[in-house]
Amino acid sequence: MQIDPSSSTSSQYEAALNARVPKQTLGQEDFLKLITVQLAKQDPMKPMEDTAFIAQMAQFTSLEQTNQLAKEFAQLRAASELSSAGGLIGRQVTVLDSKKDAITGIVSGVDNSTGVPRLVIDGSLYSYSSITKVEPAPAPVPETTGSST
Repeated sequence: MQIDPSSSTSSQYEAALNARVPKQTLGQEDFLKLITVQLAKQDPMKPMEDTAFIAQMAQFTSLEQTNQLAKEFAQLRAASELSSAGGLIGRQVTVLDSKKDAITGIVSGVDNSTGVPRLVIDGSLYSYSSITKVEPAPAPVPETTGSST
């Protein structure tokens, strides 16, 4: 079926174009469709061995679980970094800025709006991964008052 872009609405034309764009990855549903087609098209006199299907299913399941595990590790790492960054509030840190210059200051907060923790030092944001040194905050210098009488 051909669609003439001048006679159809643009949304129908775009839908037809998008329907023809192949997916870049195969999912579990695609894998099950492939197995179903293999079973339907096999020679009844020489059926495929069930061990081949079981091996394919095991491989696909293993790959799916590995991908899920990788996602969960990434989430765990992000949560860990955020927690660690929060523990630096009130501490003196040295970070490298975008020019690779060392900046030292007290961490006053943590910004996670981009999904990556950034330390707030003197009102500027620095990547958590740019930390080169962490120290306790310097002790406050006691104020002296005028002479006592």
